[in-house]
Amino acid sequence: MTSDPRPPGRTVDGTGLLCVTLLLRLRKEIEGAEPGTLVHVIATDLAAPLDLPAWCHLTGHQYLGPVGGDRRSVYALRLTARARSTRSDAPWHRAEPGGP
Repeated sequence: MTSDPRPPGRTVDGTGLLCVTLLLRLRKEIEGAEPGTLVHVIATDLAAPLDLPAWCHLTGHQYLGPVGGDRRSVYALRLTARARSTRSDAPWHRAEPGGP
């Protein structure tokens, strides 16, 4: 469980979304954010504790884990400078050169 006392630079609210849709929203909402940005992701899908770390592993962002002190399910990640891009229509796949 992460205990970073700093407020997140971005919060992505995925309440009620399945992880596929959550990842689409997350990808879109972090686009253009600076490396080092702390992102909190609110997720109600039971697969989120598995899918978010897997997505971070795929992209190279740093998964920090669940955020304590909130009654909602909130997970933290930190954006990295050398993150690998994913497809805009399928964020669980790496982007191909010249692809969407």
